[in-house]
Amino acid sequence: MTDRDDLFARLRRRPDVEDPTLLAYDASDALILDEAATLRAALGEVVVIGDRHGALTLGALQDGAEHVRVHQDSTVGERALDANAAELGVDGARYTHHRLDASLVEGARLVLLQLPRSLDELDEIAELIATHADEQVRVVAGGRVKHMTMSMNALLGRSFTHVHASRGWRKSRVLHAEGPLRPGISWPRARRHELRGRQQSVVAHGGAFAGTAVDIGAQALLAHLEEMADASHAIDLACGTGVLGIALALARPEVQVLATDASAAAIASTRASAEANGVAGRVDARQLDGLEGVPDASAGLILLNPPFHLGATVHTGIAERLIAEAGRALAPGGELWCVWNTPLGYRPLLERIGPTRQASRTPKFTVTVTTR
Repeated sequence: MTDRDDLFARLRRRPDVEDPTLLAYDASDALILDEAATLRAALGEVVVIGDRHGALTLGALQDGAEHVRVHQDSTVGERALDANAAELGVDGARYTHHRLDASLVEGARLVLLQLPRSLDELDEIAELIATHADEQVRVVAGGRVKHMTMSMNALLGRSFTHVHASRGWRKSRVLHAEGPLRPGISWPRARRHELRGRQQSVVAHGGAFAGTAVDIGAQALLAHLEEMADASHAIDLACGTGVLGIALALARPEVQVLATDASAAAIASTRASAEANGVAGRVDARQLDGLEGVPDASAGLILLNPPFHLGATVHTGIAERLIAEAGRALAPGGELWCVWNTPLGYRPLLERIGPTRQASRTPKFTVTVTTR
């Protein structure tokens, strides 16, 4: 077993969902590191973007990087990296967590990127690197071939003069980009919608789920806005761009909303959306793992449109955790309004919290209300 094989074998996903079918790394992590090895001269300091649970950051340090600046969108991913570093005895001072901003890539000469599935997210990342990194920056961006498209090459070509692909290896491939075009930053972006008879702006960073659109699950839940409990404090759990919580704040001038999400892009989008809609003083957006820090039995109303996938894998693990967290935080007599993909059948999980009734159902989505 090579040193890297040993490193990867010891990585765990915790506190992210752990399951025998889910790994903390894949072959694309190894390929990115291998392709970057030819750029060894730049390995004094490396920037890593999109590391899931630490494979790229810890791999780069093992390969000789003196320091790594790392951005992970998920707070759960950040904690997994920290836990894996501690388990492996890696000095935490050898890497620093950064937001997706200029400080992450300023002057960088080598960027390792785990390709996001969202083209918008890739566009924002590419613009950031090409605007603020060193003129000689090299980007090594990899992913699983089944999730890569030629649109990614073209998109990188809008920010860099040269883009070329590596050979495939173990169903993975790397895109190399160099020659930053200094495009400037066009993110976040905004769009106006009419929702329930009101105008509402959605502002989104590239990595936010659904972008500036309003996903159909949220639309299904919003159809019941007037039926929801008249609580003075509400929670928009797994808020995304904050569409649900902001719609509630616009409809009810007295309500205070806590909007939480594990995603940094989601929270930045929610804050920008709340500002754009004039409710920033009543929508408190926080990057949290679930409802950590929220007292038990304290919320009179919780809205939940849970994700049904982990990365590229359809998996109920996150939704199960979020439903349990909602049950913990829901006050006696409080209501949990949840929308979920009908085939996933979350009702037994919801009924563990309390009596659950179906508010609406289509072949695609079910909306339920659970009372504590």
